[in-house]
Amino acid sequence: MLVGTTEAAFLLNISTARLRLLLKQSRVIGAKKKGRFWAIPLNNRGMPEITPGLRGPQGTWNKGKRTGNTFIHIVRKVIDDNRDNGTSDPAISVKQGDRNHRCHEAEIVGPCKIIYRPHKPNRSQAGGARLWIEVEPHIQVIRKVFPDWEIESSSPESVEVIEKHGISSIAIS
Repeated sequence: MLVGTTEAAFLLNISTARLRLLLKQSRVIGAKKKGRFWAIPLNNRGMPEITPGLRGPQGTWNKGKRTGNTFIHIVRKVIDDNRDNGTSDPAISVKQGDRNHRCHEAEIVGPCKIIYRPHKPNRSQAGGARLWIEVEPHIQVIRKVFPDWEIESSSPESVEVIEKHGISSIAIS
């Protein structure tokens, strides 16, 4: 399986800037650059492999598999702010372990559960989410953030074409 720099950095528990430095030094085994993007292979444990450096301390990146579930929920306040202010800030929150990432799109590559608990909210989320998607630790979640110009350039005609081809989306108003 191949992943991009954002997902590989998350798996290794390092910043994307640190991973780009390792890629520049050719220390990520099997990584290939395709145009502007990197394709980074995962080993049989689902982790990118890094060769040790010649100097300095041993690397401290995450070498084990994830053990905690991933939680995905929609941040209603961001949706309201985007509508009121004409902005396009990411409104999807993806919580993996102790890290919380915001994105415009989250693709779940495998099974997941949608959970609604109106009287027993998930306290691991800020404010206690009552509706969320739960993903097992071994399932990959691909997060995407779009630039402002891409979101603003979509016209009603393009949305209509997408709906005609059977692709549906969830709208929260």
